Amino acid sequence: MYFNKALVYGNLTRDPEMRSLPSGMAVATFSVATNRVWKKDGQKQENTDYHNIVVFGRQAEIVSQYLKKGSGVFVEGRMQTRSWESNGEKKYRTEIVAERVQFGPRGGGGGGGGSTAPAAVADESAPAKGKGKDLDTIEYPEEDINPDDIPF
Repeated sequence: MYFNKALVYGNLTRDPEMRSLPSGMAVATFSVATNRVWKKDGQKQENTDYHNIVVFGRQAEIVSQYLKKGSGVFVEGRMQTRSWESNGEKKYRTEIVAERVQFGPRGGGGGGGGSTAPAAVADESAPAKGKGKDLDTIEYPEEDINPDDIPF
């Protein structure tokens, strides 16, 4: 059995570009930057990688509408390399064909967000209108907790 799965969380390096296939299906492309930090001989090292992402269909429309440069995004998909010829030279491009795209944190609270997702998408935990009574809330005690009383 073979396995081709890519999971990437990072920030968009540019606004998504929206196009349409001859069939009319929407296609959005964008790139995501990821970084990693490690120590070598006591010195902090950092490396940034850039990933090309392709999204199809309704998800492409949503991505191009709500994601902007700098937005945090989680992409799940498969790796694909395509080739073409340009000026007699064969060129290759490896990209992630997204099966699922999830928006990262929204801007305003730090963390490099910047997406302006609609409230209905961003806040699924809010109770739906007209669906009975509101959820019960937890009443926390108002007493102070002494850290010395914590057994661990």
